[in-house]
Amino acid sequence: MNDEYWMRQALLQARQAQLHAEVPVGAIIVRDDEIIGKGYNQPITSHDPSAHAEIIAIRDAGQNIANYRLPETTLYVTLEPCVMCMGAILHARIKKLVFGATDTKRGAVCSALQLSHADFSNHHIEWTGGRLEQTCSEMLSAFFRERR
Repeated sequence: MNDEYWMRQALLQARQAQLHAEVPVGAIIVRDDEIIGKGYNQPITSHDPSAHAEIIAIRDAGQNIANYRLPETTLYVTLEPCVMCMGAILHARIKKLVFGATDTKRGAVCSALQLSHADFSNHHIEWTGGRLEQTCSEMLSAFFRERR
């Protein structure tokens, strides 16, 4: 299975967020061609500002494999992670990150900040952006258009 297949799985999570009137961002964590963690944005419904899709997926994966470290995993997320999520991704020792849409205002991989290979970090992450970017971007744009 390839990055596009897994990103489509992350998009299914984003649709769950959308159904709950949350910003439609979804994430999955894959190890050995198996989803070990999944999540979607839920800060509004959970009254938790840290309940981003990536954080939920990391927590789910950690519980599923009984480890707070997630080496040899790939995180697929529909939007470029923010600073908080990049911190969690680095602490979890996720090996690879694949995201869809860039976030020019808050993205912390390659847009507003570049934390994937920050000098102060003892873990660096491989990353690829732009997987199914148009689909991911359109989902977000449609959500915000409906809100305005």
